[in-house]
Amino acid sequence: MSSVTSNPSHSISQAWLERAQKVIPGASQTISKGVDQFALGVSPKALVSGEGCHVTDLEGNAYIDYCMGLCSVTLGYQNSQVDEAIRKQLQRGINFSLPHALEVEVAELLCEVIPCAEKVRFAKNGSDATSGTIRAARAITGREHVALCGYHGPQDWYIGTTARDLGVPESTKALSHKFCYNDIDSLKHLFEQYPNQIAAVILEAVSVESPQPGFLQAVADLTRQYGALLVFDEIITGFRWHLGGAQSFFNVTPDLACFGKGMANGMPISAVVGRHEYMEVFERIFFSYTFGGETLSLAASAETIKVMRQQKVIDHIWNMGHQLMEGCQGLIDVYGLENWIECKGYAPRFLLKFSDAPNDELNSLKTLFIQEASRQGVLTTGAHNLSFSHRPDDIARTLQSYDVVFKKLKQSLDTESVMQTLEVPVVPPVFRPL
Repeated sequence: MSSVTSNPSHSISQAWLERAQKVIPGASQTISKGVDQFALGVSPKALVSGEGCHVTDLEGNAYIDYCMGLCSVTLGYQNSQVDEAIRKQLQRGINFSLPHALEVEVAELLCEVIPCAEKVRFAKNGSDATSGTIRAARAITGREHVALCGYHGPQDWYIGTTARDLGVPESTKALSHKFCYNDIDSLKHLFEQYPNQIAAVILEAVSVESPQPGFLQAVADLTRQYGALLVFDEIITGFRWHLGGAQSFFNVTPDLACFGKGMANGMPISAVVGRHEYMEVFERIFFSYTFGGETLSLAASAETIKVMRQQKVIDHIWNMGHQLMEGCQGLIDVYGLENWIECKGYAPRFLLKFSDAPNDELNSLKTLFIQEASRQGVLTTGAHNLSFSHRPDDIARTLQSYDVVFKKLKQSLDTESVMQTLEVPVVPPVFRPL
């Protein structure tokens, strides 16, 4: 695969962007896929195809992809087994007037591999699942407040706690409360501040920060002590850290959990799973989607789980991630960038976290990294989501590219010319006041 060694012509992409901006607010359905989250003018603006871990843009430039559909493509683009399962189901029908047999098949598979799963309900997006668990917890406990930690989607009850809260009623915001990861006292303080009012504690069991010994179990114990339900948001960790998610990896079992993204190799599906006595409430609350039982995604999910079981997919993802993380850390050390770049997270998904260069704009160094990585044919915003399709030669090629990129970052820092080296607008934070 050739790199994008010079700034390619983007005339086709620019024309596409102008068309998109006329009919699509933000020119994207997803904020983190928007052109302002990449190096505008160097990074691709849209993609047209993918195979394995490689993607191609409108101009025909090829990239090694580490975004991987925002963690949703776990096996790789155009996985032959999953695509064949989709084609076979397509010949039988997509969406039916009654439940389809596949709903039971996939639900049984999830109950086999996920510790807390005794019953299952399907939806389409991760936010469908997280919001379903919150509604269920409120119905079960008769309480309204929620304690949360991590990212849980665009629904009002969560997004109202962020800087991007435009349009969320103040009454809704008043019911959601953040606590700090690895700080059990911050959660205990919320229970004391809102006695007998917190319905659920929802958190990402792990993101890029490691849980301190005993933290997750302490969250579970405290939550149950105060009569609330524990919900793990496993939208990212599920089918990536472990087949059974972070709850299997850390051996802490929640009451309810949310899965999505990688469970169907890019097809749109999510799931709420949990203990029998709590899942029964889904017969009474309104959790209902026209496409909740859509069969192409169910067929893809069944085949994805089959492939993961047969081919040791999770082991491969960890191995490739370890190689890439170790290589990145080695380059950071070689170029003396320890004060500016930090590898954070776990091998299946890790971030390069960038410090701000003195007297430069926020995210300027990160933007320079994205700019130069794109030029080298690597598509990332600093996050690295490994897949079964990333192979040792992809890792080697990436590290070869990063050698060039990190050297340029070092030169720009040494000459205090990060902003001058940028050819693109600085990438803004996703969560910013609007």
